[in-house]
Amino acid sequence: MAALAPPVAAIRVAVRRALIGLPTGRPVLVACSGGADSLALAAAAVFVAPRLGLAAGLVTVDHGLQAGSAQRAAEVATWARDAGFPLVQAVRVEVAGRPGGPEAAAREARYQALTEVSRQHDAVAVLTGHTRDDQAETVLLALARGAGPRGLAGMPARRDLSGVPLLRPLLGIAREQTRAACAVLGLQPWQDPHNTDPSYARSRVRADVLPALVRALGPGVLDNLARTALLVAADNAALDELAETALTAARHPEGGLAVPALTILAPAVRGRVLHAWARELGALPGALSHRHVAALDALITDWHGQGPADLPGGVRVLRRADRLAPVSPD
Repeated sequence: MAALAPPVAAIRVAVRRALIGLPTGRPVLVACSGGADSLALAAAAVFVAPRLGLAAGLVTVDHGLQAGSAQRAAEVATWARDAGFPLVQAVRVEVAGRPGGPEAAAREARYQALTEVSRQHDAVAVLTGHTRDDQAETVLLALARGAGPRGLAGMPARRDLSGVPLLRPLLGIAREQTRAACAVLGLQPWQDPHNTDPSYARSRVRADVLPALVRALGPGVLDNLARTALLVAADNAALDELAETALTAARHPEGGLAVPALTILAPAVRGRVLHAWARELGALPGALSHRHVAALDALITDWHGQGPADLPGGVRVLRRADRLAPVSPD
């Protein structure tokens, strides 16, 4: 028996690790665009999932943003059926009219579609093909935006997608490994033109910034960036746990938060407490930024009788003696 090619073996091992422990007897869905990353992931999942008592399903999303996108989705669906996926679905989504830039709008539409298909089939999880290289790009983009620890933590290996676990098994797998796996398996990946479009920041990072970093610092820089995300994510989890406890302890008997309880907190914990509380009050999560939390913090640490802090979503917070409280609408 011929030895299994190393890139194919590495991806199967990564997928197996992600799937072990999931409830059996239900489908696990692979989000597949037809690119090398998701195609290699799908090929591994259709092999591994049945051996763990899971049905393998595949969903391909047609964003309708390029000529021939419907045909591409149909080709991916045909390949999936031929590859042995018992559940295959191609979904067309509408991107126009959604908030944010084109990348954010397409991502929102895609995840909404994945959520809906997952619920239809009672899927146990959804897998996406994000790789180590995607993680490195995400960390660099977060640095460029001046993002805090949440941004530098990059993409989590597991997160909740409206009640369905979204898993990223390939965050430890290099993009070149997925391409090599496709070549070994005789798969022909689709080349998304958006990935080389310089109008997108991620495309510029992929084409110019990361290669420059590798030339200057060596190939280990990609692993180090991805490792940074893991380390920061672990710190975030610890700080979030401390903040959850601190928020409970800071609640004022008359409503709002007690200033003395907030004053003694470390700044990193207090900022998270204020961020979480602002979301409780109805501040829009997507628009809630560092400057909003800083305005709340100033009511505690730089109090000189200033007026209320304005938060996105029409929420206003005022300091009243020893507590912070939302301002009732007129």
